[in-house]
Amino acid sequence: MRCVIARYPFDLTKSGVLASMKGITPELIAAESVTIGRRRYPVKQVGQVITRQDRRDFTGGEVVRAMTRLGFTCHAHPDATPVRVLSPLQSASAALGATALDG
Repeated sequence: MRCVIARYPFDLTKSGVLASMKGITPELIAAESVTIGRRRYPVKQVGQVITRQDRRDFTGGEVVRAMTRLGFTCHAHPDATPVRVLSPLQSASAALGATALDG
């Protein structure tokens, strides 16, 4: 499939992207991401690997459009981190000056 990323045309295939990303360790995800194989990569990392361009030269949206057209699953935001919820007793203890883990 022919796509344009950072004003340069690329002929990308799903198998070519899979081969390019094979052995690449995913970086921490802070924005959009794409699932390739069994791993989830930041779209900027994928764009850099498949185009060999600097990440500042293209947008995440360009890579998301290309990966979606190739059949990969793209994600808008990283998974939310679990939030610790205090029990009513822990909240009251914290309000009175004790640490949340006491009592």
